[in-house]
Amino acid sequence: MADPFLIGDEMTGGYGAADILHGCTVAVEKGEIAVIVGPNGAGKSTAMKAVFGMLALRGGGVRLNGEDITALTPQARVAKGMAFVPQTNNIFASMTVEENLEMGAFLRRDDIAATIEEVYHLFPILREKRRQAAGELSGGQRQQVAVGRALMTRPSVLMLDEPTAGVSPIVMDELFDRIIEVARTGISILMVEQNARQALEIADKGYVLVQGRNAYTDTGKALLADPEVRRTFLGG
Repeated sequence: MADPFLIGDEMTGGYGAADILHGCTVAVEKGEIAVIVGPNGAGKSTAMKAVFGMLALRGGGVRLNGEDITALTPQARVAKGMAFVPQTNNIFASMTVEENLEMGAFLRRDDIAATIEEVYHLFPILREKRRQAAGELSGGQRQQVAVGRALMTRPSVLMLDEPTAGVSPIVMDELFDRIIEVARTGISILMVEQNARQALEIADKGYVLVQGRNAYTDTGKALLADPEVRRTFLGG
């Protein structure tokens, strides 16, 4: 069987001597949304960092479009088409919105104007605020800047670590709608999300991690319908 478009396969690793991930596998197909959920301390963000190359693996590997990229640095993975939006410190606060977007295209040598237009089409509020310092924006708007900046690399994979952390339910729904739009353009989305129920509603694939291991893996709909998953992880 062919690999999924992106797979972190049987990943084992952590920080220092202690392993946080124990044979954990997460994957996403082209143009699909895969969501990693689970309790605090389950290794969700660690799994994302491992896939992006921010964590040395002691076992397992990462493959993108059939190529083994386990040994590549995060910068080299960006050049291969991966983009990562961390949960915090993900914008240049003193720069304008538009300058943030331009910074996202630092690897490109072509005209970026059309991509900036695409980001403004996706997030119309950013066009309105393009001359404003990004640090002055609301939390939800800052997240839009962070996602927009990542999209400036024209990635094939967009990785989001807790994209709706600290935003209101209305802003969360709007961000999820935009994430669905991004996936429809053919970009694969792998994200960690604390709002598990809402995230699984938009997910093609869901991974429930517990203590760095895969506890449940299925479609988002199947996980939402699983009574054990609902009782243990989704509050009934």
